[in-house]
Order: sequence, then C-alpha cells, then structure tokens
Amino acid sequence: MQSLKDCHVVVTGGTGALGVAVVNALVEAGAHCHVPAIEQSVPADRFPAGKVSVSANIDLSDEASVSAFYDKLPPIKAAVNIAGGFAWAPIADSPAKVLQQQISMNLISCASSCRAAVANFRKAGQGGHLVNISARPALNPRQGANMTAYTASKAAVAAFTVALAEELKGENISVIALAPSTIDTPTNRRDMPKADHSLWVKPAAIAELIVAQIGLADPINSGALIPVYGRA
Repeated sequence: MQSLKDCHVVVTGGTGALGVAVVNALVEAGAHCHVPAIEQSVPADRFPAGKVSVSANIDLSDEASVSAFYDKLPPIKAAVNIAGGFAWAPIADSPAKVLQQQISMNLISCASSCRAAVANFRKAGQGGHLVNISARPALNPRQGANMTAYTASKAAVAAFTVALAEELKGENISVIALAPSTIDTPTNRRDMPKADHSLWVKPAAIAELIVAQIGLADPINSGALIPVYGRA
C-alpha cells in the first residue's frame, strides 16, 4: 500500500452523506481533498480545516464547468466520483426528461470527471485511480423495478467504467466501480423509516474501501465492478 500523505484527491458529491465520509477518511489518511460543489456555499464546519478545498458553483453535468475546475488543480492521485441522483419512478411516471435527468446526474457527471482526471494524470506523467459509484440494481437489473431510469443510468456507469479501464490499461490508471445496495444515510432513513437499517451499508465502510483502493500501488483490479451489499 502507498501512503496518501499530501496526495491530492478529487471527491465529487463530497458534500453528501457518503461524500463527507469519504473526504474525512481520505483526510485521516493524509490526503488533501478537492470537492466541487453545486452549492453556492458549504458550511465551514462540514470538513476538517486546512485539508479540504471546496469549489462552489460547479455543475458536474457541464463539461466546461468540470474542465475549468480540474484546470486549477495540482497533479492528483485519484478522483472519486460519488455525485449523482436517484429517481423512484415507475414507467408511467418516467417521461424522457426523467431518464435524461438521471443520465445527466449519474453518467455525464461521472464521465466528465473521469475525462478531466485522466487529462490531469497524463499532464503530470503519472498514473492514478478512478473510483466510480454504480449501484446494486445496475448489476442485477431485476432489482430496478419502479426505478428504471436510475437503474439504466447506473448500469451505464458500470459499462463506462469497464470500457474505460480497458482503454487505459497501458497507462497505470486504475478504473473501478463500487455497486452498493442501500446506503445508511439520513435521507434514506427518512424515506424508508420501517426498513431494517442495520442491514444497510455504512458510509464509513465504503469510505474505508475507497481509501484502500487509492492506496494500491498496482492497478491490479482495474475494470472491477465490486458489489458492496452489506448484509442485505
């Protein structure tokens, strides 16, 4: 394992429940995190002081906005692409705009960040790690009933990850995707109060896995789609 001390890591979606857990774990491992945020401002006490740089008003579905964000960064070690969205929508409630929104939030944001990160790796003349977030229904689409647009967009993230890993396999760049089941967040608890929350995947556990991945010296598992199902 390589030390992450003083390494620079991008975390998209870093202001959400999973993102904050990942940022905190990376900072604890010694990294400096760069968080692009759609919000105009982020509470100063959300992250450890001095080790996290937050850039406001970054639209991850806009290629120019993403490129401008990455152009200001030093050489990075990794990009963790957590940003995305969810839509519970049976087919009768799924007009084209719902599918387009899910593709924009989940696939376009991920692909745009990966593209800019690869340019950063290449400019620095070094390899790196890309960690994307897919979802359990992407690997088992039968579980995607009533959320077909979301499932399709996350399946696209999984396919994109595998294809990109093959494209970059000669450049010492690892590209993987984690496919979690329901994550134990305040929002999910509010939306599903009767569920057994003890079975859900904890953000801290996912964060620990991501830190370990970025610390790998060899991209031995590039192209992997890793189920993260907890006890569900």
